[in-house]
Amino acid sequence: MAQTPKRPRDYGIRLGVMPTGALNAITDVPGVQVGQVTLKQGQNIRTGVTAILPHSGNQFQQKNPAAIYIGNGFGKLAGFSQVDELGNLETPIVLTNTLSVPAAADALIDYTLTQAGNEQVRSVNAVVGETNDGFLNDIRGRHVTKQHVLDALRLAKTGPVEEGNVGAGTGTVCFGFKGGIGTSSRKLPASLNGYTVGVLVQTNFGGTLQIAGVPVGVDLGRYSFKENLDGSCMMVVLTDAPLDARNLKRLAKRAFMGLARTGGIASNGSGDYVIAVSTAYQIPHETISPFDEVKLLRNDNVSALFMAAIEATEEAIINSLFAAQTLTGDQGHKVDQLPVEKVVDLLKKAGQAR
Repeated sequence: MAQTPKRPRDYGIRLGVMPTGALNAITDVPGVQVGQVTLKQGQNIRTGVTAILPHSGNQFQQKNPAAIYIGNGFGKLAGFSQVDELGNLETPIVLTNTLSVPAAADALIDYTLTQAGNEQVRSVNAVVGETNDGFLNDIRGRHVTKQHVLDALRLAKTGPVEEGNVGAGTGTVCFGFKGGIGTSSRKLPASLNGYTVGVLVQTNFGGTLQIAGVPVGVDLGRYSFKENLDGSCMMVVLTDAPLDARNLKRLAKRAFMGLARTGGIASNGSGDYVIAVSTAYQIPHETISPFDEVKLLRNDNVSALFMAAIEATEEAIINSLFAAQTLTGDQGHKVDQLPVEKVVDLLKKAGQAR
């Protein structure tokens, strides 16, 4: 997977004040892997799968602390209640389109049951997020199969993450322009323990686009209630900071603030979810000890992480727009990419780009 050559930072656009990780991607969090399968077939199939693995081992046997925050619940996120109840994640996270959630969950169950060490497993809480790509994709055809999801899991790796019209972002629309997959990260200074926060988003929502505080959507004539700009956004936040489910939910809430900074409004028909996971420690499925003994970051020390999540989510969303390409799909529907050069001009005039 190759990163987009021209991201906002390549144009001198700075979103926030905190430094990024080396890749400016969710995979800056050590051990995190991303795999994607893109389906672009014929005139009407424009969809795919994006899989995020917190670690490369057996996720069921070595769970991660996790939390989910629902910004607006018009969505089909699978696996919410158990994560909310127990505070852990026992499968990788899969993103796809709305009507492919059952196929993706089925694949995650197969994936888990067939892993060595899981021979006695009889319950699997598959976590699958989605947005509706039915404008560009023949969503009723349900073209995503179990094998596509298993392929995305198999292809998952560390390193650069492809953005734009790939994986679960293949057929999405954001702020009236082509949306897609985007990612970003923030690296805390050594004085704050050097933790990393990485974010990956699937952008398919509306509002009034703002970039670095500039009302780009108004200047381009694309904004909610002037045009029909509805939809959803899935946000996945990974960090190597030692947080429990309670503080992970607090972190997830701040990611939603990052969406707001881009101009998203969480409209009635929007499914806006944040899944937050810590990779700092694992929770064994079985142990002889009745206690979990882990060191957790204190409340007084999480504010920098909150800021990192806000900034990384904002930048991941903008990265998805800069990477996405004009696409024609189902029934001849066409969605244009963000006019990047025009946007950069607007930002230069506002003093927000070089």
